Amino acid sequence: MSGFTAFLKKEARESLRSGKLVILASLFLLFGIMNPAIAKLTPWMLEMMSESLAENGMVVTAVEVNALTSWTQFFKNIPMALIVFVLLYGGSFVFEYQSGTLVLVLTKGLARYKVVMAKALWMALLWTGGYALCFYVTYAYNDFYWDNAIAENLFPSVAFWYLFGLFVIAAMVFFSALLYSYAGVLIMTGGTVLCTYFLGLFPKVKTYMPILLTDSAPLLVGAESAEAYLSAVIVTVVTTVGLFALAIPVMNRRTL
Repeated sequence: MSGFTAFLKKEARESLRSGKLVILASLFLLFGIMNPAIAKLTPWMLEMMSESLAENGMVVTAVEVNALTSWTQFFKNIPMALIVFVLLYGGSFVFEYQSGTLVLVLTKGLARYKVVMAKALWMALLWTGGYALCFYVTYAYNDFYWDNAIAENLFPSVAFWYLFGLFVIAAMVFFSALLYSYAGVLIMTGGTVLCTYFLGLFPKVKTYMPILLTDSAPLLVGAESAEAYLSAVIVTVVTTVGLFALAIPVMNRRTL
């Protein structure tokens, strides 16, 4: 496992050197602060706009904000964070193919499956750390200003979106092992998400689609129970593990 550990450390150093780690940490921290901040400032912003809205025939009534408002903002911002994540790491494999650094590592005896495992693990760790940072910052501010208890099924909602992020990363790793271009990886990863979205438009299929895990609104207000997402969770876990596993034989057979 020494080769695996060395390659994992290389990934960490490269993320730090390139500034990607700082960008991700800053982004997740910023969103964690913005979620309660936007909720807190919403009444003030509406009050400032009330006169101009009144001129257009719109009446602004008093708006009550609470932790639920902030958590709704959290689930609006997380997709943007995931998109930035994919943009930053979608070329993780491809750039190494193009530069020839991967060939150099492999000629030194490192098995290809360890390359896939190290890169996949590093991306998963980054997603976990960033997501946790955003969550705990938002949770702390919400607890300070309001009461997080108002948001029902909060932890299942957060866990489901985290799992969806791992699914997207698994798709990105698989297509990175399969394709030779950065644009191709982005298109296929995005296409996979869009495919689950369009399939989710069919009521009989929706309950099995990973995209269902991003629909946190019914959970937060108690309109749905966490058990209603069980089928989607099982399919997502199986698909995520399957994509990670398939990336290894694909990597083993490709020419560098």
